[in-house]
Amino acid sequence: MSRKATLFVLLLFVLSLASSLLAQMQAPPPGPEVKKLDYFAGDWKSDADMKPDPMMPNGGKVTGTDHFEWMKGGYFLVGHTDFKMSNQSGAEMSVLGYDPKEKVYTYNAFNSMGQNESSKGTVNGDTWTWTGDADMGGGQVMKGRFTMKIVSPTVYTYAYDISPDGTKWTNVMEGKATKVK
Repeated sequence: MSRKATLFVLLLFVLSLASSLLAQMQAPPPGPEVKKLDYFAGDWKSDADMKPDPMMPNGGKVTGTDHFEWMKGGYFLVGHTDFKMSNQSGAEMSVLGYDPKEKVYTYNAFNSMGQNESSKGTVNGDTWTWTGDADMGGGQVMKGRFTMKIVSPTVYTYAYDISPDGTKWTNVMEGKATKVK
């Protein structure tokens, strides 16, 4: 056999071995904590009442549509949201997941107003609670708490509260989301 043919056969063997090793090293399937996020997969419509706060001094109605789908692999739920509040509209892209090291759910979002939000969540029965820092504009940062109560397979209610120190909370928004498909 010529030297080129020998190198070619050796290369095929190495590639075959590497492919076999990669197949054996696949990540384990997502755990039961990740599966709990499946409730949010699909299309949702939400309506809320915003109370006056530093970001929306006049308060008002907030409406939105969300589409959540599983990222390939099933570890992360990716969301796309369109929202309207007062006389402005916007969009957001979010990723929900579970951090097994910290034993918390994760929420990371980027919106059309240039904001990047990160929250950590827990679930207790039918109630999800997400906490993180909220940029109120002008360099003012508050603690934020988003609480979701599962009412049925297709409805949840929610509330958003803010606090300067994480001890005394002020409610700034309440609403309801309905799964449309």
